[in-house]
Amino acid sequence: MPDEPRSPRPDADRIAPHRVLGVDPGSRLCGWGLVEVEGPRLASIDKGVIVLDASAPLAVRLAVLFDRIGELIGVYRPTCAAVEGIFQHKNARSALVLGQARGVALAGLGRAGLEVAEYTPQQIKKAVTGTGRAEKQQVQLVVSRRLGLVDPPQADAADAVAVAICHAQHLAFPLPVDLPVPPRRSAGRARSQAALAALVESQRRTARPVAVPPGPRGKTP
Repeated sequence: MPDEPRSPRPDADRIAPHRVLGVDPGSRLCGWGLVEVEGPRLASIDKGVIVLDASAPLAVRLAVLFDRIGELIGVYRPTCAAVEGIFQHKNARSALVLGQARGVALAGLGRAGLEVAEYTPQQIKKAVTGTGRAEKQQVQLVVSRRLGLVDPPQADAADAVAVAICHAQHLAFPLPVDLPVPPRRSAGRARSQAALAALVESQRRTARPVAVPPGPRGKTP
């Protein structure tokens, strides 16, 4: 007697949820935000700002930043992380300090064994608002609406949540990979080349030899 067909498990084809930690690095204010993505569903977990003592030496601030990121990972247990990438800054020193804060953030995330993605500010703004030139207020408002928050988050926290949303969307709807396709001649071009080859061959067959006039003393040159 054949076995009765078994109904598939309800969670058999379910994609495991991802908890994404987004980080907006800074040497005085470092925004962070956590979202959870499960297929098309996106939910807010928590958000905040790591406030560093502006009067403290940079080395001390960076050490505190490293420790605080480790604490966040220990509390919320993210499965992956995303960080805003380097962008051009008018002030060279500010850009250098920001790069050092990014390095510490990356080191803290890497120390925890998290897979870290990086996105440019334009990629983040476009993913969240639909335009890469959105202002901070627009990012705050859209983040609040998309996650159903009562009040818009603080600017640095909103930027970090936007980073997390950008990566969450990439996880839920990854872009297709464009495989290289060998070049192919169009049918019209192939017919044109074949017709030209046939014309050249026809002229070669029907061509008559050209008589060369005799040179001096009846000799051909």
